[in-house]
Amino acid sequence: MCFRTTTISGCACSTPACFIMDNNTQSKDSTDRSDLVSVDGKNSKSVLCQRCGSKVLCPGMAVFAEKELFLPSMRKKSGLSSTDGSVDGDTLTAHWFVDDMYTFENVGFTKDVGRIKYLICADCEIGPIGWHCLDDKKSFFVALERVNHA
Repeated sequence: MCFRTTTISGCACSTPACFIMDNNTQSKDSTDRSDLVSVDGKNSKSVLCQRCGSKVLCPGMAVFAEKELFLPSMRKKSGLSSTDGSVDGDTLTAHWFVDDMYTFENVGFTKDVGRIKYLICADCEIGPIGWHCLDDKKSFFVALERVNHA
């Protein structure tokens, strides 16, 4: 499946440009996502926690988006706050974009880390699996690399 990027309308966060993918141009990331992304750009499979298998999103509820976001390394919620100022993690670009927090089946949020809340599994509290900027109440991102699909 090929993808073309278009800017997400209304994204008010202060990070680099957001992009929703549609089916005309190849993404910069060469990973084949044709089994995960439907023709209309939505998730074709359930999105699940990698650790406990809890359902985060039902099929067809999120749109594939590319946005560079830094997520700290995966660990239990109590380990997400860093006191020494250095945080190890990954800059990820492939995400499921959701514009309403009530779309999620099962997700939790960390305490504020600056202007960010990280998304975690509400059952086992592993994370972060995603990212939410407090400046934009309608933008929630779940990293494809941090979840399973079934």
